[in-house]
Order: sequence, then structure tokens, then C-alpha cells
Amino acid sequence: MSFQAYLDGAEKKTGKTPAELLQAAQDQGYDGTTKAGVFLEWLKTDYDLGRGHGMALYHVLKNGAQISAKHVGTTGSHRDDSTTLRLDGIANR
Repeated sequence: MSFQAYLDGAEKKTGKTPAELLQAAQDQGYDGTTKAGVFLEWLKTDYDLGRGHGMALYHVLKNGAQISAKHVGTTGSHRDDSTTLRLDGIANR
């Protein structure tokens, strides 16, 4: 799955956009210095999200919405359309 597909999947599962989930994380005191395991446990407990969805969100929490161009424009299963992830939700596309 692509990075964006993981974020979209988290939205479908929780009903919250990636931006809303990241805001909730910040409201709980999580930021780029938070250890991944701590963040993943919170996502599992509060939103029933697994590791794949959680690590995609953790990447954004830690590094922002920019991703590597490695899979942009490729035809593989990890293909993304852009190096900038959409955090504003599926309905806004």
C-alpha cells in the first residue's frame, strides 16, 4: 500500500481525517520526539488502528507531510501520486 492509502485507510476506519488524528495526538502531548511504540499504543487504544496505519501517521507526526519521491510515478503497489501527503481528508479531493 502507498503512504496515502494508509492515511486514507486510517480515515475510513476512524472517521477522522489524518489532520484531525494528528491534532488529537498533539492535544495529547505527542510530537516528533515521541517514541513510535508509545504513539502506536495510543492509536491502538483510542482508535483501534494497527501498526501500518499507525506508522504512516507517525511518519507525518515526526517528519511532516513530505515523503520520498522514490515511489512517485511508479506502477508498483507502493505508488504515490505526490511527494506531499494529503492530510485534509478524502472528501476534499
